[in-house]
Amino acid sequence: MAESPFATVLEQEEAKRLLTAALQEGPAHAYLFHGARGVGKRRTAFAFAAALLGDAARVEHRSHPDLYVLEPLGDQIRIDAIRTLRRDLHMRPFEGDRRVYLVLGADLMNEEAADALLKDLEEPPSYAVMVLVADELGPLPDTIRSRCQLVPFRRLSRRAVQGFVSERKPDLPDRELAAVVRMAGGRLDRASRLLDPDAATQREALIELARSVYLAERFDPRAATQTVVDLGAAAGVRAREQIGEAAEGETARELEQRTRRAVRGAEREEIVESLDFLAGWYRDLLAAGAGASDAALNADHVAELAQDAERIGLDPAGRAVEAVAETRRRFDLNVYAPLALEALFVVLRRELIRATAPVA
Repeated sequence: MAESPFATVLEQEEAKRLLTAALQEGPAHAYLFHGARGVGKRRTAFAFAAALLGDAARVEHRSHPDLYVLEPLGDQIRIDAIRTLRRDLHMRPFEGDRRVYLVLGADLMNEEAADALLKDLEEPPSYAVMVLVADELGPLPDTIRSRCQLVPFRRLSRRAVQGFVSERKPDLPDRELAAVVRMAGGRLDRASRLLDPDAATQREALIELARSVYLAERFDPRAATQTVVDLGAAAGVRAREQIGEAAEGETARELEQRTRRAVRGAEREEIVESLDFLAGWYRDLLAAGAGASDAALNADHVAELAQDAERIGLDPAGRAVEAVAETRRRFDLNVYAPLALEALFVVLRRELIRATAPVA
């Protein structure tokens, strides 16, 4: 029996079932893979493309002439990138009888780009199969969603993440393993990041920041904001270093624009990850306060969580979670990060300090 083209994709049985049926019965003209980051959407998209084109090696290396991959540069996919895709879309296959288009980060299309893509989703060439990959459905217009077959992806089980982590760090102590698996939240990208030594240092810095909101005698929201902004800036520097030199035919101005977008995207992503972590810490306070420390994401800090939860109480911790979640939602609207973060830390200090000892 031939091996499934999705053998390397962990779990995601519903997505595999839908796509296997598509390979057997003939594909639709457009698919929309949606679900949290780091759960296998991209891997599945390339596996699907390889099965459609019949050449896994060239698809993996993105060298197949009938594979077109569009990725966001930074925080958006703009109309120029979609226009280039549309010109390619009307070229007939070089080999075989179909062309496959992967639009990664489709939820980052701006309004103009989404409108331009819609025209070809309404009347696609018969040989084209388009796969849109999105972390969130919300930013995509209903008109685009309705013209694609939706393929849902779920967060991975703890068992799957634990196997992934154990394979990469077989000597990781059980306590640290449990903490990484819980904090990964069903995402392999986050698990990989947590295994990085620099990420471990960053995590401890964020724990210290989260606790300082309610433990520090004098707390400065502006300094707290700067801590998170600096983390974002460091991610931007790493993104700039990865860009390298100009691509063939790319002008210096185009390179600078591409670099600027990549830096902005990396900075925003890092800040959002930091917000997710802060929300996780305050949710852990709720769990500890409710006597459910076993459910804490930060399983290696249960002693501190229990102590802090007794000091804070359930209601303030719950309000802290809501405040971080609201700020996180606002980041989807491209707010100015320093102002949004400073406002958040002011709210967190006010809410969390109510139940603690008086401060100077």
